[in-house]
Order: sequence, then structure tokens, then C-alpha cells
Amino acid sequence: MFFNLPTMLTWARIVAIPLIVGVFYWDGVSPARQNLIATVLFVVFALTDWADGYLARRMNQTSAFGAFLDPVADKFLVCASLLVLVHLERADVFVALIIIGREIAISSLREWMAIIGATKSVAVHMIGKVKTTVQMVAIPFLLFDGVLLGLIDTRLWGVWLIWASAVLTVWSMVYYLQKALPEIRARSR
Repeated sequence: MFFNLPTMLTWARIVAIPLIVGVFYWDGVSPARQNLIATVLFVVFALTDWADGYLARRMNQTSAFGAFLDPVADKFLVCASLLVLVHLERADVFVALIIIGREIAISSLREWMAIIGATKSVAVHMIGKVKTTVQMVAIPFLLFDGVLLGLIDTRLWGVWLIWASAVLTVWSMVYYLQKALPEIRARSR
């Protein structure tokens, strides 16, 4: 099921990465317009994360490949956007290192747990979903980098939210490591 509708939406998140990055290299476009275009692209493609899962279940088109590709696409989109934000000096490199490092560590942990047949111990938990939600709000705020609706300073809110997501990132990593610890101990003897 490489090319059903839900999987195509997942692929769209991966295709979005060079578009979001490329916006900031678009000559002749004002920085404010670049910010707006990148924000809209990010929000539209981030919404495909919800849509692909909903459609896969609704259309009975879930697949092992889709289950693999979905979190990969999410991580690519978040990591690429964070790198853009660090480059634009809107996010601290330390935050990016925490978030990207956690994604690598937990992805590796999940891969190892799958190899040993213990995937249930590191299944997605609510703390991971909250972390992702906070990231998916912080990133477009930082991409926009302006005043929204004349009220919301998106840089200020984005900085607070991206740091909150870094804290949630560490918290979720500790949670998953604690869940995996019995298996890790059992295999290291």
C-alpha cells in the first residue's frame, strides 16, 4: 500500500520539507511573505498527520508500511523545521539538539524493542502525543515570527512553547526508557 490516499498524505509531509526550506531562499519575496508561506505550508502538511491516520482507519487502508512511514514523516518535518528555525535564529540550538536527539534515541529504542519482540513496552503514550502537539503549535508560531490577529506575539509564544516541548521531550524520553528498562536489563545479562 505504497500509494493509497492515506500513504500519499504521509508522503506529502516528506515532500513538504524542501518546499518549506526553499521558501526562505526565494529571492524577491519579503521576509514577512516568506514567513507566512512557510507557516501555511507547515500547518497544511502537519494537518495531514491527522488526516492520513483518520482516512487509513476510515477507508480500511491501514498498512505496516503506513505505520512505519507516518512517524518517519513527522520526524523529518519537525527536524527540518527546527533546523530552519535555528538557522533563522528563532530557536535555540540546544532545543533542537534535545528534540532531534530524543527522536533518534527513541526511534532506535523502538527499533531494538521490535527486534526483541517487546514493542508494546514502548508503544506511543499520551505524553508523546502532548509533546508532538506542543511542537506542532510552537513551530508555526516561530515560522510566522510576527503578531497574529494584532494580539499574539508568535515569537514570544513560540519560544515558550518550543521550550515547553523540549521539557516534554525529555519527560517522554524518560518515560519510554523506564518502560523499556526491564527488557534492557533482561537482555544485558
